[in-house]
Amino acid sequence: MTSLAVVGADELRAVMGGFRDGLRLHQADINRLNVYPVPDGDTGTNMALTLEAVVAELDQVDGGAGLPAVCQAIGHGSLMGARGNSGVILSQLLRGMTERMSGAADTGVQTEVLADALGHAAELARKAVVRPVEGTILTVASAVAEGAARAAKGEGATGAAGASLLSVIEAAHAAAAEALARTPEQLPVLARAGVVDAGGAGYLLLLDALWLVVGGRPLPEPSETPIEVDLSQLGTPVGAAGEGIGEGIGDHAVGDLRYEVMYLLYAPDDSMDDFKEVWAGIGDSIVVVGGEGLWNCHIHTDDIGAAIEAGVDAGRPQRIRVTDLAEQVEEERWVREGAEAPGAGPSVEPTGPLPRTGVVAVVTGDGIGRIFRSLGVYHQVVGGQSMNPSTADLMAAVEATGSDEVVILPNNKNIRPVAEQVDGQCGKTVRVVRTGSIVEGFAALLAYDPAADAAVNVATMGESAARVVPAEITQAVRDATTDAGEVREGDWIGVSRDGVISIADSAVMATRLLLSRLLEPQHELITLIEGEGAKAGDTRRISEWLSEEYPDVALEVHHGGQPLYPYLLGLE
Repeated sequence: MTSLAVVGADELRAVMGGFRDGLRLHQADINRLNVYPVPDGDTGTNMALTLEAVVAELDQVDGGAGLPAVCQAIGHGSLMGARGNSGVILSQLLRGMTERMSGAADTGVQTEVLADALGHAAELARKAVVRPVEGTILTVASAVAEGAARAAKGEGATGAAGASLLSVIEAAHAAAAEALARTPEQLPVLARAGVVDAGGAGYLLLLDALWLVVGGRPLPEPSETPIEVDLSQLGTPVGAAGEGIGEGIGDHAVGDLRYEVMYLLYAPDDSMDDFKEVWAGIGDSIVVVGGEGLWNCHIHTDDIGAAIEAGVDAGRPQRIRVTDLAEQVEEERWVREGAEAPGAGPSVEPTGPLPRTGVVAVVTGDGIGRIFRSLGVYHQVVGGQSMNPSTADLMAAVEATGSDEVVILPNNKNIRPVAEQVDGQCGKTVRVVRTGSIVEGFAALLAYDPAADAAVNVATMGESAARVVPAEITQAVRDATTDAGEVREGDWIGVSRDGVISIADSAVMATRLLLSRLLEPQHELITLIEGEGAKAGDTRRISEWLSEEYPDVALEVHHGGQPLYPYLLGLE
């Protein structure tokens, strides 16, 4: 493929799509790098969701629109859809880049414009952070700008006139990779964990997307094995006494700041200096991006009220989100310990009074654990199809609930008999909702009433779970004869309660065949949970096919991270 000399509106759309796909592809790996300054959400997930918002905004722009309209959509979509600290900084990088690209409407983005755009992006992103720290995405962005500027000037080439668009991208990519590799030297917290900066790793994928569109180089593949992060070496978890993860960055030890507060703020531009000054006194990890009356604001703080009141004083805050960072550290511990053995999932005490009936759920995958936590399950046991917990594992979790009555969600037919042994082995009233899959467990929790007794909960939760048709996509590990036909090792198969019902040579086709055979007129919603091996492009193809063939059926996509099954599905 001949490299492009100019990037126009269509190419820039493709870059954003490629960047989104790259972030989804590497999402799990980037999440596992996320150790600085605290695990405030998952960096890979937050960056990917930010790009999802960008692509959704671009989808609203007419196909024939020019570069200014595309650039405006990227800037606005990233501002409105930014998630977490990393997403807010990324939105400023994209806004800075597209501000300069927008002015190239007549000629398209060429060598000098691209270099200028990357430099402007790095400059604006650094200004948006109240207390910039080296060894972060800001450092990588600065290296990108410097590498691009040198290449655009023809340093190392035959002169400025000989520098190509691709050579600028290659130089920027090399500079970014080198800067990313050095981030542990700049941040001891990264060095002790043996990882590079997560945000910087995510930003590198923007250059990979540019390289894909301009030079045809495919996006890099994710690692085949999980990235190990030794969080035990990072100091005391957020919210605990003693040394925190942040090690005294700015005026606060970030490890001592418990809450992440984010909101969109409609406020006059001239009020933002005072706003930032107020925030500087109550927290850290402060990022404020935007302009022309609309700002995306992010802070870590212990004083939620003051953080929100500052926004009210300056203007009109909307979409206020408050996250307990201490809970997220516990979730990260769950992921780390859960990989070691069945039953390793930790118990986390819920806030407020103990429920009359507690819940213990068997889960697999970091994302699945988070979803169950959001539905009120504070006591989880790691297990699944290939990793069945013991009765002792389940009993330990039941005892940890503190409730006199407990409901267990086994979420796997092989685990149900073990779960049913617990009631006779402990002094609590223990009942089992006979869920055979993760999606049935989700549905059961929609009917969970913490104030009701176990008998009532088993009845209502069981009814809710029964309304879901569960299914899963996996890859055959051996040849077999099934009702759906002959299965060969390596085939992709779709499995429901009735056994194997679809066989195909790709996960996408196996999913499409499975859904076409399961969907009934009464079905309104499909829940799709992505696991290890799920590809962003495959998920998008499934979504697009579903919207074309079944326009009245809604689709919800969640990241579960479960092994062996790239897709778990529930039809309701």
